[in-house]
Amino acid sequence: MAHEKRAYPLWTELPYAGTDHFPTIAGGVEPDAGEWKTYFIQHSRRHGFKKLDGRPIRLAIKDPNTIDWYAQLKVVKHTVANLSEREKTIAEYWGAGPASKQWVPIVDRLIDTYGIEAPRAARILGALFGGMNDAFVVAWALKYKWLVPRPNQLDQHLATYICTPLHPSYPSGHASISGAAEVILSYFFPSERQKLHYLAEENAQSRLFAGVHYPVDNSEGLRLGRQIGRIVVEELKKDNVNGLLIDRSSREYRNADIIPRTYEQAIPFDYDEKCDSLLLREDESNGRSSTNDWIDPKLFI
Repeated sequence: MAHEKRAYPLWTELPYAGTDHFPTIAGGVEPDAGEWKTYFIQHSRRHGFKKLDGRPIRLAIKDPNTIDWYAQLKVVKHTVANLSEREKTIAEYWGAGPASKQWVPIVDRLIDTYGIEAPRAARILGALFGGMNDAFVVAWALKYKWLVPRPNQLDQHLATYICTPLHPSYPSGHASISGAAEVILSYFFPSERQKLHYLAEENAQSRLFAGVHYPVDNSEGLRLGRQIGRIVVEELKKDNVNGLLIDRSSREYRNADIIPRTYEQAIPFDYDEKCDSLLLREDESNGRSSTNDWIDPKLFI
């Protein structure tokens, strides 16, 4: 990476807004997670990742050097400066806890609504969480490979609505696991596909509302996660007992209540919301505003 021309400064080269220290890889969130065990894909020294049958996976994600990060930053700044109350609520809801948290009540409600028996429920849960694990591993491998800085690093005055996570920006972990969850759950519950798509899109978009991700982090994260989800489904479709496929497709529609209309956590927890980086509410109380005090656009070598 050090010898390549790149269109952005590294995550380790800029402090977060409101701080005076640079993040480090060792101090980041789980920097080795990109090397953790996977279940539906394999690590590959040559290709990064490969399918279980050994075929290399060409990951469906743009090279960050082809992205105009300063144009992306403008969108973040405009979004954060014009947040509606609904957008703030969405940012808070999907931002509470780990990125997998809100998918737990979704799959639980689907299993209950469709009367799924225990063995098949266990299979669905195993597929979902195994797939989300794999999506996380791939996303983390790319995050720490590319080290794309957060929006509040490119603009040192940018206050975000929620705390900016201490790991690189691209791709979004929330978007990646949501894309995978959408595809996997749509396989088991095809009649709920439209709502699952809506949920994945909203989860990804919530990170833009929060100010912690660029739009492309989310769109490419969804694309990547959906690719991993399709690979998971490809493997699930092979499973059989004595020549009979395990999974049975049903088009029955029971209209599962999985859309968070009130945005109340199904499993509430009082998370510590303190952080060192600049928050919008603190910024407003101090009479400050985000300005165009950006790092100058140029090639970083």
